[in-house]
Amino acid sequence: MKLIIAEKPSLARNIVSALDKCQRKDGYYENSEYIVTWAFGHLFSLCDVEDYTGQQKGTRWSMKNLPCFPSVFKFKLKEDRDGKTDEGVEKQFNTIKYLIERKDVDTIINAGDADREGEIIVRLCIDNTDHGSKTVKRLWLPDQTVQTISAALSDVKNDSDYDNLASEGFARTYTDWLYGINLTRYATIRTGTLLRVGRVIAPIVKAVYDRDIEIRNYKPEKYFTIVSAEQTNGEKVELVSKQKFDKDSLDPANELCKKYNQAGAFVKSIKSKNNILFSGKLYSLTTLQNHLGRKYKMPMDESLSILQKLYEEGYVTYPRTNSEYLATAEQSKMKTIISNISKLGYPVEFKFKKTIFDDSKIEAHSALTPTYKIPQKGKLSEREYLVYSTIFRRFVAVFCSEECRVEKTEMTVSVGTFEDFVLKGTVIKEKGWTAYDDYSQKDKILPKLSKGEKVNIDFKPAEKETTPPKHYTIETLNNYLKNPFREDKAKDSEENGSDEDDYRAIFEGLELGTEATRTGIIQNAITSGYISLKKDVYHIEPQGEFFIESLSRMEISMDKYKTSDLGRALKKVYKGDITIDDCVELAEKEISGIFEKSSKFDIDTGDLYQIIGVCPKCGANVIRGRYNYGCVNFGKSCDFSLPCYLCKRPITVTTAAELLRNGKTSTVNGFVSKNGKTFSASLVLDENKKLAFDFSK
Repeated sequence: MKLIIAEKPSLARNIVSALDKCQRKDGYYENSEYIVTWAFGHLFSLCDVEDYTGQQKGTRWSMKNLPCFPSVFKFKLKEDRDGKTDEGVEKQFNTIKYLIERKDVDTIINAGDADREGEIIVRLCIDNTDHGSKTVKRLWLPDQTVQTISAALSDVKNDSDYDNLASEGFARTYTDWLYGINLTRYATIRTGTLLRVGRVIAPIVKAVYDRDIEIRNYKPEKYFTIVSAEQTNGEKVELVSKQKFDKDSLDPANELCKKYNQAGAFVKSIKSKNNILFSGKLYSLTTLQNHLGRKYKMPMDESLSILQKLYEEGYVTYPRTNSEYLATAEQSKMKTIISNISKLGYPVEFKFKKTIFDDSKIEAHSALTPTYKIPQKGKLSEREYLVYSTIFRRFVAVFCSEECRVEKTEMTVSVGTFEDFVLKGTVIKEKGWTAYDDYSQKDKILPKLSKGEKVNIDFKPAEKETTPPKHYTIETLNNYLKNPFREDKAKDSEENGSDEDDYRAIFEGLELGTEATRTGIIQNAITSGYISLKKDVYHIEPQGEFFIESLSRMEISMDKYKTSDLGRALKKVYKGDITIDDCVELAEKEISGIFEKSSKFDIDTGDLYQIIGVCPKCGANVIRGRYNYGCVNFGKSCDFSLPCYLCKRPITVTTAAELLRNGKTSTVNGFVSKNGKTFSASLVLDENKKLAFDFSK
């Protein structure tokens, strides 16, 4: 018997639909040749710090157990909120264990999702059983249609062929645990508030923080340019000079206007040519989410959730893909899908082009496409249909048999010998694929002028103002995370220009997060209150500012460079260049450096609610709060408090206690003034018990 272990119940049902006469049992299906069972995604999770130290669960976090670097990473069945093994998880794993160990089962087939997470989900189930020397195979499904499942079952691979993918999955799991567990506990203990610190969440929040702070501190500057918008033959001809003048240079601007107007203007040349306008590329998850966010303000978690459902119902291919290209081996499959779509009346034909088929730009999965299975009318909800039709229409555009023909015109207007103004316009002559897919470029109609014709001008200074950078949107943040080392562009690059740099960044591991994880991490940042999404625009929230500024004060550098270093290491594991242990060692070294700094630098601000001394005003206890050391009677009968952070420097427990005992401290180094200069001073309490600097020493 062959035992198939699917990642989820929905996949198990789809596999069963491709098999003959399967009987439903308790937790699995069975026929004369196959047994099909399932996990619920992750049945196992990595153990907690307390599982390694032997402490009781729920014990208050302490620096004594940190950093925690397990010699061997241990897994356990997932637990509920009370710390008890989830009953449903335990029951299903026991079913999987029983089936793996059944004597008549000689082959186990890993049917996890076709990615590194799916690979290790099923491997963990197998590894935690007595499977002996049974053969382990891999079922790799780019989609969940009956045709694809049947074809894949007749050509299962050895699961060992995917060992490098599994190694990358385990390396990512271990390193993310090391960062998340150690730095979350460290930052929470130090700040007195729960801060979820992760390898990817920190640089994502920092990107939004940096942009919003830049906007907040931006001071617009006025400048002048010179503009003419006169009519010639009844049509307005707008000419905007490239010359710019600062706010104090109005006179030179007027002088240049005078020269331009005296010189006069004429149409130097008119060039028109007929072109073929090509459609955008097929969608990856990122480019699809960009489009849905830009056009429909659809949040990433919603679009991914809908995509996952469409995939599980067999309507689209695997959603978490980072490619916009198809594999050359898929030509036959595409021909069949195109044939099905043509029967619906769409003008499509098979095309074998480098802009569509390119194996060099596929890491694991091809671009998102519709499958053989087309949903019947009314089968999908309004939002589901919106997502499906977006993928479907792009596929039709890419394989459209009707070309989009346009006329592109370029008119050059010369002002004497001073400046040439180039006006461009595009007119669609034949719609072609634009009749089926979105075409965002608006046609600009040029004035009807002839070569050599005089153009009326009246240049005048126009006052303008520099503008701050824009807040991150779903689209621009996605583009930044996809390649954080490329200049952020206002216009999405997925449909224009070369994409070589982006794919190089993906394959080298330079991206922040992956298609499989990015949506969840951004949603986690929103749920944690670090950032918010309003329509399709991200904003930093007060908790996010506290998060980033706290990391900075603690000298925890989780920027894009550090995160990309780990991403590169994960890709090296996948390629077999380094081992899982090498990757773990890199993370441990980075984390050790952070903890070493904490012992060398004076940054201990204590634990939340820790008593640090006696209030100089009322004699009650002073305790460590979230942002301040404050009297327990604060807000009632007393107003005494001290900041935990002053001039970008922590006020440590030792310093605060000394101040409460003596009314003054010894010299404290490392304060930073508003103009960025460091200084040293003693702290004193004045006659009103208010904090002040003393520079007398």
